[in-house]
Amino acid sequence: MYASNFSVGVNLFFNMNAYVAKLMAPHVEYTVSMEEIHHTQKKDAPSGTALTLAEGVMQYYKQFDKWINEATDNPNELSIISKRIDPAPGTHTVRYSSPIDTIEITHTAHSREGFASGAVLAAEFIQGKQGVFSMKDVLGL
Repeated sequence: MYASNFSVGVNLFFNMNAYVAKLMAPHVEYTVSMEEIHHTQKKDAPSGTALTLAEGVMQYYKQFDKWINEATDNPNELSIISKRIDPAPGTHTVRYSSPIDTIEITHTAHSREGFASGAVLAAEFIQGKQGVFSMKDVLGL
């Protein structure tokens, strides 16, 4: 079982993120950026969850050569801002901004319980199976 995040809500958010990116990509007046907030003990920045969200965006925004973990004006770089603030199990926002308006999608974890229950669900799913699976398989996505 492979997953950057086992939370059911986050995995549904991954799918929503890719769908919104597909809808927004043709509208060049919108710039896309990302922000993540985690507790201060979080060692990786950006998180695996943020990187999976970035992959979902970059799938449809072909102008992005890479993501960068800071604000950028380079149109070929996707900006991910990583903040470490206590207490924060995890908040991820993908933002589409234009001179006229802003559209944001956000997932906020209220505790770590969602990660654990998703891991249990994945373990139950994989029982008796062989091969490599993801949370998309677990959730039927």
